[in-house]
Amino acid sequence: MRIDHYSFGKVTIEGKVYTSDVIIYSDRVDASWWRKEGHYLEKIDLADIVAAKPELLIVGTGAHGVMAVPEGTISFLESHNINVLTEKTDKAVELFNNQPQGKKVIAALHLTC
Repeated sequence: MRIDHYSFGKVTIEGKVYTSDVIIYSDRVDASWWRKEGHYLEKIDLADIVAAKPELLIVGTGAHGVMAVPEGTISFLESHNINVLTEKTDKAVELFNNQPQGKKVIAALHLTC
């Protein structure tokens, strides 16, 4: 998957526009991703990602970086052998698009704040 464009509240992936937060897997996009607490990423929000067993999870924390990713959540992912990068969403998009082919990478992107 490749992200074509990101701007506040909107992301275009493989030519399709999404206006809600997304999880991008290698073969599909989950456009129904929502967190228990909107601006706070918890372990419970990541069950499908953990089950997919990526090497790397790239988290886009929003245009202004408002979504918090606590250390406990990062430690939880790392305990499942998932490396984590957190960045504002524009930077997260860039990181996702620049990952080497064949690496199992998932992106979870908060599109607004």
